[in-house]
Amino acid sequence: MRVLLVEDERRLAELVKSGLAGEGFAVDIALDGSEGLWLATENTYDAIVLDVMLPRVNGYAVCRRLREAGNWTPIMMLTAKDGEYDEAEALDTGADDFLSKPFSYVVLLARLRALVRRGGRERPVALTVGDLVIDPAGMKCRRGDAEIALTPKEFAVLHGLARRAGEVVSKAELLEQAWDFTYAGDPSIVEVYISALRRKIDAPFGRSSLVTVRGAGYRLDGRL
Repeated sequence: MRVLLVEDERRLAELVKSGLAGEGFAVDIALDGSEGLWLATENTYDAIVLDVMLPRVNGYAVCRRLREAGNWTPIMMLTAKDGEYDEAEALDTGADDFLSKPFSYVVLLARLRALVRRGGRERPVALTVGDLVIDPAGMKCRRGDAEIALTPKEFAVLHGLARRAGEVVSKAELLEQAWDFTYAGDPSIVEVYISALRRKIDAPFGRSSLVTVRGAGYRLDGRL
């Protein structure tokens, strides 16, 4: 699940990014509204966390321009403490939710998960691929009635495949979805997580649902 965080307080942004990364989110940071608008336009995100008070272009303008351009990525705006006018304007410009500063990280995480679950359009609470069920909001996975324990990064890779079940997803696309855009490590890291997923979601159940398509990528097959 890929999130764009637009926040000019660098320390706060890094703390939030670190926490979300531990929960399986890939987070890109923009430190001003102009950069945030560019990243939101050039990339695909599951959600955007957008501060109101930003240098260059404020959060309201970023939100309004994205909506005017037909970008309906879910947006949570960070407003001033007890700023009821901020909250009202955030919703009026097209935001889906708001959170007042200072905020609880636990509340931010819960609201962000709910925002991702709702998405920019109606989507099911859980993704079902054959008898494999992936719950993005609860970060849970099961095969039939059997719960499967996954690390946050394993879940992020599986979620990227499940969203396009039956289609071939390239290694580059999985890197983009499960790691942030600054990742400069070895792309073969994807293969490591694919192998780990096979050991957890397929091998114990006698399945071969995670298929390698040579030279193209990977496909999650729902056929039993």
